[in-house]
Amino acid sequence: MGKILVTGGSGFIGSNFILYARSQEMAEIINLDKLTYASNPKSLEQLKNDTGYIFQQGDIGNSTLVLSLLRQHQPQYVVNFAAESHVDRSIFSPQEFIQTNVVGTFQLLEAVRAFYQELLPDQKENFRFLHISTDEVYGSLQAGEPAFSENTPYAPNSPYAASKASSDHLVRAYHHTYGLPTLTINCSNNYGPRQFPEKLIPLMIFNAINQKPLPIYGSGENIRDWLYVEDHCRAISLVLLKGKVGDTYNIGGGNQPTNLELVTQICTILDEVLPRSNFSYQSLITFVKDRPGHDYRYCVNFSKIKQTLGWEPTETLDSGLRKTIRWYLDNLEWLRQCKSQNYDDWVVKNYGDTMGKGESH
Repeated sequence: MGKILVTGGSGFIGSNFILYARSQEMAEIINLDKLTYASNPKSLEQLKNDTGYIFQQGDIGNSTLVLSLLRQHQPQYVVNFAAESHVDRSIFSPQEFIQTNVVGTFQLLEAVRAFYQELLPDQKENFRFLHISTDEVYGSLQAGEPAFSENTPYAPNSPYAASKASSDHLVRAYHHTYGLPTLTINCSNNYGPRQFPEKLIPLMIFNAINQKPLPIYGSGENIRDWLYVEDHCRAISLVLLKGKVGDTYNIGGGNQPTNLELVTQICTILDEVLPRSNFSYQSLITFVKDRPGHDYRYCVNFSKIKQTLGWEPTETLDSGLRKTIRWYLDNLEWLRQCKSQNYDDWVVKNYGDTMGKGESH
């Protein structure tokens, strides 16, 4: 595949994609990452001696830097993971999401457009810009409503979702106006190794092994579609290689537990793999005040990518959770590095001061 410029490659999905691509010897990778709080350079430490991997610290909003990297390395593909992605944080600080997800994507597109215009005709034919987005741009479903398809109208309900919807529209516009060969993926909730523990699944694992409360919003009846990150990485590579220019592809995990069911399942697995005498991790479940504008249900119809590219998830929720829990238990030092004072302050701010209680291991 030549070379891929990956933006946001030190974050959760980006780092997993880079490791997947290098393990498959799919392409040389140039990773541009700003290294914000949710990025962890140690996620890619195993590539430190890999001559097919290059890291550059920087911001997608710096179009001069991006264009310089493009001209220097001449990648055939650009995959944009760079984004602020946590709904809760977007409620407290929406301006950061607008700056990165909207303005940053615009600046990135401008740099890529300038680079694309310099390419020879055969290079243009093979060039692709792949934008990674979310199912949250479609809004919220009620019980019994059909799953989101690629034709579902956008109806974002959080500042995060609105910023991603804006970036999606920019990508579409750059294809239709400037002929940039774009592709967009709208994926459901990802989980797996190397995810910063502000997100639900790693937060539950982190708190459980430290015997801290497991905070669940409201009554825990909100529903999400969970996608194991390596299944997503396989889908990304397929769309990059075989996707139809200008198209959007929905990627889902094919499951819809309530948040309470999901956390209970995590506790059941932990009771099995990390048992404590006369204790069940379910006793740590704590219901907290619901967040503003909390979408009730997401469900993703991924029949398009299944029918056109032959992709479907290989991990069940149980098998994916077991792999995820095992990774965190085997990589506690990685997890502890995330536990800064700022992290603790954020958890207390978001979930309430009861989250500060518990043992520390």
